[in-house]
Amino acid sequence: MSLTGLFPIDKWNFKSQSILTNLPDDEYERLHAHMLEQHYQKGESIFREGAVASGIFFIKKGKVKKYKVDKEGKEQIIYVANTGELLGYHAVLAEERYTDSAAALEACAITFIPREDFLNVVEQSQVLPRRLLKALSHEFAVLSNSISVFAQRSVKERLAIILIVLREKFKAETVAGSEITINISRADLANMVGTGSENIVRFLKEFRMAGILHTQGRKIFITDVKRLIGLSGYSNALP
Repeated sequence: MSLTGLFPIDKWNFKSQSILTNLPDDEYERLHAHMLEQHYQKGESIFREGAVASGIFFIKKGKVKKYKVDKEGKEQIIYVANTGELLGYHAVLAEERYTDSAAALEACAITFIPREDFLNVVEQSQVLPRRLLKALSHEFAVLSNSISVFAQRSVKERLAIILIVLREKFKAETVAGSEITINISRADLANMVGTGSENIVRFLKEFRMAGILHTQGRKIFITDVKRLIGLSGYSNALP
């Protein structure tokens, strides 16, 4: 089921997939000159907050969580990146260290592009700077929206929103006609919503009893996305 006209999913997703699409051949070749593909298992770290930004990462397959860790060591997941998205380019462009951490949510294939190669192409390209500016502007709008909405919404509403967003992310790699499977731990879900795992378990049970979803182990299947949207309260929180 499409969310068009029901939920503004673009306000919750970055658009970095198009940054490297259909670049001129010479730019593409320079980017790929020293590109290295690496494979990560679920939970494996890709980069950590404060580390030197040595390059950018392109997700060929899989999903990656971007997160920060507070003084008590608790994770706050700020975004889930999907196949085709870029990671780490903000820090490289700003000549700063990585401002957050990234780890695989599932088995991933990720290519690494060294900082020097990326910046050389950016400096000479007629296309890439405009795409990067557009992507950065949109990402700022997404994060601003997330902060403002989450500051006003209840835990139940935040969970509904996160489940809607995750449904779209897992839908992207679901075979047509198959049921969309949200495969995520309760701990990671709690870190996305900004609450304890016990609240996630309680509200998932409530949603299950209401017929909005069903579960199988850690897997979540949304059966009534319209009712989930109704519980999200987004119409009162978003313009």
